[in-house]
Amino acid sequence: MSKKLVGDMAYEKIGTLSLDYMPCRYGDSKLLFRGPKRKLRGDYAVFLGGTETYGKFIETPFPALVEAQTGLVCVNFGWPNAGVDVFLNECAVLDACENARTVVLQLPCAQNMTNRFYSVHPRRNDRFVGPSNLMKSVFRDIDFTEFHFTRHMLTHLKAMAPERFDMIRDELQSAWVARMRLLLDRIDSNIILLWFSARHPSEDNNSPDLAQDPAFVTRTMIDAVKGNAAAVVKVRASPLAKAQGTTGMVFSELEANAAAELLGPMAHDEAARALAPVVQKAVR
Repeated sequence: MSKKLVGDMAYEKIGTLSLDYMPCRYGDSKLLFRGPKRKLRGDYAVFLGGTETYGKFIETPFPALVEAQTGLVCVNFGWPNAGVDVFLNECAVLDACENARTVVLQLPCAQNMTNRFYSVHPRRNDRFVGPSNLMKSVFRDIDFTEFHFTRHMLTHLKAMAPERFDMIRDELQSAWVARMRLLLDRIDSNIILLWFSARHPSEDNNSPDLAQDPAFVTRTMIDAVKGNAAAVVKVRASPLAKAQGTTGMVFSELEANAAAELLGPMAHDEAARALAPVVQKAVR
């Protein structure tokens, strides 16, 4: 049984309730993005990013809110758990970016991409495919067959071998900067980088927590790539937004744990309010 809420908070979690994301495909892409499907002509903005951009469990995610506030068509190319790789490999997405008035890129985490230590699935970037020979030589005592997801694997390595784990962290951070520069070079449009998180970007490479995305990304890394962008918007969810928990999110009982790890509708509203004037300025 569902329960209506007052105002913008549309629903609480209940029973088997789930959102219709109206999945749609653009061009020959193998990915199903969140709908409704938009026509890629005229004036529009493209939103690239991960789970937050997609709006998992969120009835009206921040790209839709920006559209409502600016009147500009905002095409949602968010993809759950996306790393840099998924967008570099999607020609349909890059083509859409080329014709857009502006592109908002939510800064991705660093662990969900292929690197010198391990490979990930080309589309589902959070899926751990396998270790490289380098990884197996450094972590001879680890059985990698038990891991299916990057976060699980890295959390285990950090706990079991913190001194060796630093090698992976350094590789991920270096690879993230190189891969981000490559992606930004491929996008021939005004680019707005978006930091959207429960935390501030850290100055210290050792402090990023795997539990908070974008994992491993620091202020220094953002500074290294921001020269390729027209603007950087940093949104840290307010204490009030974080205190809301899953209020206003739409999910089934089986999805409760996953929903609790994500930012809710109030945080999305904060992101949209910060982005809208920057988007408007970019398309003038």
